[in-house]
Amino acid sequence: MTEKKQNPIVKLVLEVGPIILFFLAYKFAPFPEGATDEERQLVQIIFATGVFIPVTIIALAYSWFVNKHLPKMAVVTAVIVVVFGGLTIWLQDATFIKMKPTILYLAFGGTLGFGLLRGQSYLRYLMGEMMPLQDEGWMIFTKRFALFFFGLAIVNELVWRNFDTDTWVTFKTFFLPIATFGFIMSQVGIFSKYEIKDES
Repeated sequence: MTEKKQNPIVKLVLEVGPIILFFLAYKFAPFPEGATDEERQLVQIIFATGVFIPVTIIALAYSWFVNKHLPKMAVVTAVIVVVFGGLTIWLQDATFIKMKPTILYLAFGGTLGFGLLRGQSYLRYLMGEMMPLQDEGWMIFTKRFALFFFGLAIVNELVWRNFDTDTWVTFKTFFLPIATFGFIMSQVGIFSKYEIKDES
């Protein structure tokens, strides 16, 4: 059976929508009058996390309904969101949801690194149909992406440990997606140099 192509606009909404809703839920979350900044931020992050978890699951379920398959990265992301988001709500501690990007990026970077040690590019399995590259190109791109993931994990740790929750939410919503997009765009030289051209 031929895989159904997903509308790129729908795909973008499914990927970015939960993050934007998380940001909006945080900004507009109700909080008690007279609460200190610390108390307000805790109430807001817990409220936003309570919105983020079901929205992430719904986006994943819709992706399955449309495509009849689930991207592995999306599944891993959803599991980490549910686990760390659930701990945030259960223990009333924002530390867990703030650590979620760190764990996620370490997991992705570690997986790519493990593949490289085996002489394989796991990115190729995920993105090979979108970007047909020669083996050497995939290995270079994978090495850079693994290092990029580790770098994002470090930056996330620095931000949430040294700045307040308001700053971290803005960082998560805007900086992380923009940094990822910018990184991929910066690799255009690899795509051009190692592209497998369709001779037909």
